Amino acid sequence: MKAVADTIGVARSNLVDHLRRPERPRRGPYRRADDEAVLAEIRAITDARPTYGYRRVTALLNRARRSSGEPPLNHKRIFRLIRLSSMLLQPPTGRRPIRAHEGTVVAPASNRRWASDGLEISCWNGEVVRVAFAIDTHDREVIAWVGTSGGGISGEMIRDMMLDCVERRFDAIRAPQPVQWLADNGSAYTAGETTDFAVALNLIPCFTPVRSPESNSVCCPASAPFRQNGAVEERRISGSS
Repeated sequence: MKAVADTIGVARSNLVDHLRRPERPRRGPYRRADDEAVLAEIRAITDARPTYGYRRVTALLNRARRSSGEPPLNHKRIFRLIRLSSMLLQPPTGRRPIRAHEGTVVAPASNRRWASDGLEISCWNGEVVRVAFAIDTHDREVIAWVGTSGGGISGEMIRDMMLDCVERRFDAIRAPQPVQWLADNGSAYTAGETTDFAVALNLIPCFTPVRSPESNSVCCPASAPFRQNGAVEERRISGSS
């Protein structure tokens, strides 16, 4: 006993006291008398809304309890009951699924696939000019562009640019054949109004995979020729311009 006490650095009397002390029974999970009734209320909510987490379940549960004159419950208690019943949602990882780049971005002919992207230009006065443009992935002509210095590129501006592209290429308000509209996953492009408007113009909305330099390189404005009235002009953007 002395060797053990000296090794762990405690008094022998402390070890003897621990040996003589009766073992405490292990305490099970904390429970309250009305847990089963509360769990039934929780199940009624989760059955109707299986994607709701414990905080949203708590909000709906307390809303119903207040309307019936019952006191609200703490979200920690709701979490405990949901966890003990194995009803917790899978925690989010914050990672988006990686979609591989497949196929070729450059189209075999004109008016088969148009790509759109945006860029920012910092001005000397501190303002930031934001520009979005559309380019044909075959002939590399920038068909149309929009810009603003008062904020970001909105979905309405993208829709106006879509219509401008169709009018410039086909002299009509609707493309005679389907044309792919390739863009990134920005909110201005993925908005429901934008995708619906694209379908009305006979454009097929397509979105680039995440982390796909092959898809974004075709929209690089530093090497794309700007054609206007048949003339080709190389416009390069540098940090000093």
